[in-house]
Amino acid sequence: MVGFNNCEVQEIMNCLIVNAHPDEDSFCQQISRQVIDELNRRGHCVVVENLYQSGFDPVLSATERKSYYSDRYQGELVARQQQELLHAEILVLVFPTWWFGFPAILKGWFDRVWSPGVAFDHGQNFGPIKPRLPGISRVFVVTSLGAPWWIDWFIMRRPVRRIIKTALLGACAPQAKLDYVSLYESEKLNEEKFVAFSHKIKGIISGWG
Repeated sequence: MVGFNNCEVQEIMNCLIVNAHPDEDSFCQQISRQVIDELNRRGHCVVVENLYQSGFDPVLSATERKSYYSDRYQGELVARQQQELLHAEILVLVFPTWWFGFPAILKGWFDRVWSPGVAFDHGQNFGPIKPRLPGISRVFVVTSLGAPWWIDWFIMRRPVRRIIKTALLGACAPQAKLDYVSLYESEKLNEEKFVAFSHKIKGIISGWG
């Protein structure tokens, strides 16, 4: 794992890419590699957190939970991931949408890494929490779904996007701009569809300046 230690040039952005797909030959892994290559080509500093490859434990421990409302959250086991998050200026999330929700391993990354004292501070008397991730200027989400677009949009009303935009970013990084793209009916993926989606990804990244 390469950290952000050597990224001191102003034009360079610290980019944290979090990948949450178990199959190394999957569409998500291919897109993740494409994003990494594109960001590297543009000279940004890239750190990759491949959750399955690194064996990330998504289970919030009893010790972590008991310390959640104490003076200090005991997140020593995820200290490296927390530092990556704190130093990131661009956060890229690449994952499959399963049952219109996050893969368990990614949900666990949010549970354990986006902790009090890192991603937010508790409000007084359990009031609104206070954001602690002002350094994140942009979040780019790339996800795949087996369902057609109209089910996600009109039946389910895009639940994953709403959670990311309203619950996570709204509470912890309200200043961050969100780019969110979905590949629908991914089980019917062919070369033409993949190439078109890849061009879309490059176009979004090129628009960041």
